[in-house]
This record gives sequence, C-alpha cells and structure tokens, in this order.
Amino acid sequence: MLTLLSDRRSFLGGLVVALGLPRVALAQDQLSVVATTGMIADATRQVGGDRVTVRALMGPGVDPHAYRQTRSDIAAMAGADLVLWHGLYLEAQLEEFLADMARSRAVVAVADTLPRDVLIAHDDYAGRFDPHVWMVPDIWALVVDAVRDALIAADPDGTETYTSNALAHQTEIAALASYATQSLATVPEPARVLVTAHDAFNYFGNAYGFDVVGIQGISTNSEAGVQRITELVDMLVSRQIGAVFVESSVSDRAMRALIEGAAAQGHEVQIGGTLFSDAMGEDGSYEGTYIGMIDHNVTTITGALGGTVPDRGMQGRLAS
Repeated sequence: MLTLLSDRRSFLGGLVVALGLPRVALAQDQLSVVATTGMIADATRQVGGDRVTVRALMGPGVDPHAYRQTRSDIAAMAGADLVLWHGLYLEAQLEEFLADMARSRAVVAVADTLPRDVLIAHDDYAGRFDPHVWMVPDIWALVVDAVRDALIAADPDGTETYTSNALAHQTEIAALASYATQSLATVPEPARVLVTAHDAFNYFGNAYGFDVVGIQGISTNSEAGVQRITELVDMLVSRQIGAVFVESSVSDRAMRALIEGAAAQGHEVQIGGTLFSDAMGEDGSYEGTYIGMIDHNVTTITGALGGTVPDRGMQGRLAS
C-alpha cells in the first residue's frame, strides 16, 4: 500500500513537470481516506489536517446499523488510499464487504483496537460489544489514537503532522470530558434517568452515573413490542420521569407511544430534546463535529433533567 501511494505521487509529480503545469497541492498529493461514520471522518480530518482528503459514507441522520453500501460507496472505497470503519459490529450490513476489501487494501476498524476492559459486552451475543464508544470522550480519545496510527502507517512522511494534530485534538477532547463531568454532576440524582430510542448511551450512563433506558436494543434493527412499551410507560409513571429524548438518526414513533401511554395514566412526559446518537449534526455546523455533537448532548441532557448548564454549551457555539 505504501509503495503504491509513493509510486502514484511520483508519477503525478513527473506528469506535472512533463506538461509544464504549475506545482500545486492537488487532491492526488493528499492521502485519500474514506470513513464510514461522521465521527470517524471528523477524527480523521482533525488528525490528518491538510495532508488528507476525507469522505464520510454516512451523513447526518443516517443509521449505521442498517446502512448498506451503494455503488458510489464501493467506487469511493476502491479508489481510496485508506478506508477507516468503526467495527464492533456497528456497521453490521457492511462488515462482510469491508472484511473482504481488507484482504487487498488498507482497511482499518479503528474501534476494534480498543482494550476489551473498556468495552461493554453485548447482552445477547457472546464476543460482541456495545459499539457506541464515542459517547464518552475519554474512550473516544483512544480511537483518535487508532486513527493517527492508521494514517501514519499509510503515510509515514506525515508522522510528525499526525502526531502533533492528534495531541491537539485530544486536548480539546479532554476539555470536553471535563465539561461533561462537571455539567452532568449538577443533575439531581433522582432525575438521572435517560430514556432514549435505543441503547446508544450505555457508556454515557456508566461514565456519568445515569440509568439508561432504551426502547430498542443496542442495534436499531430490533423492534420494540407492545409489552416493552407498556413496561416503559409504567416505569415513567412510577418513577415520575418527566422528560425523554429522541434521536436524530432513529424514528421517534416509539417515543411518541411512550408519551401517549403515560398521558393516558395522567402523567405528563415531555420531549427533552433531540440527541445525536449514531450520527452527528449537519455538515459544516458546530454540531457536525465530534466536539459539537457531544457538547450538544451533554448540554441538552443536563438542561432537560434539571441541571445547570450554559444555554449554548461549553463554547457558546451551540445553535440556539
């Protein structure tokens, strides 16, 4: 892979000279990276800087559990110098395809490098783990390490740049972790119940002392039956939970059923806000970065559940 990249750059440089073209920073001079999720794409841009071009397969509002590759995705991955995916069975429908591609190309599952002692085991499948590790900044910082290492392996000449950029980004992640810990600690303990569409927040709950209740399981492919909805309505009423949260990448139909069921028992439940679970915000927005995504979630949860938090988040950059 490294030889091919070097050969391609040498060929392009020779072509520029032969044709008398001005020497400019062409896209082909950069490492071409395809990332499956927005979170991985953002980490790659932060670490890679000007040395990389990055394409994310899954945009805002896209559910990675159910995503299947398109013809244009296949072409993009085939033409890339490096493909980065999450792993831990997040991209369930892509896993076989990516494993096949890894036999002949540089394809790295960055979250598969995490120490097993930081992972939450899947309740139903032996050897499987909850993939939603980005919900805790301290764990995501380890994934940034894996992104850095993959970039260095593909482009050793950029080692100094990738190492420096990774450290700078991890400094930002550390500040985010401190903000999350301090803000969420202001939520009264009885109110620390996070009800969401699916079990994407288990790492969050473990890290910050919240009971996390998902209508669906770890994967959005599971369905919430009538019995599950009934159980959750009874829980909302008995524990007097006043706010639940929808997710940007999951239908809110089941959540609306919870609210209606609680209302039928005389208990009012409100939507506390929309959280980013498996996808980030709109491209080009603050919420469309990893830092902004988690800042939004922490600020929304804290405010809705009675904690103290700045209206526009850690950096005052959240959309009002």
